[in-house]
Amino acid sequence: QVQLAESGGGLVQAGGSLRLSCAASGIIFSFNYMAWYRQAPGKQRELVAYIGRGGIANYADSVKGRFTISRDNAKNTVYLQMNSLKPEDTAVYSCNSWPSPIYAWGKGTLVTVSS
Repeated sequence: QVQLAESGGGLVQAGGSLRLSCAASGIIFSFNYMAWYRQAPGKQRELVAYIGRGGIANYADSVKGRFTISRDNAKNTVYLQMNSLKPEDTAVYSCNSWPSPIYAWGKGTLVTVSS
């Protein structure tokens, strides 16, 4: 059974930083492209960043230069380092596969950025 468990969210002031983690179980993690998605209140879920098996990453324009995605295949974990956070980054952040999120969604982790 596939499980995705996100953690690391919280309340932070604008300009601050957070590091999110997503631990995956039940999948051959190293074979998967993994991604972080987010869903702000009243909005559709959007792609934040994805990372390939070899570590090559791509980012949404809105987070480029501020967020860094990384992965540890030995720990079946993908990370999202978020710096220079803005109020518009407030959302529930979740991980899943890319280009299509084919696994059951985890609970996500809430990031709230205050101005």
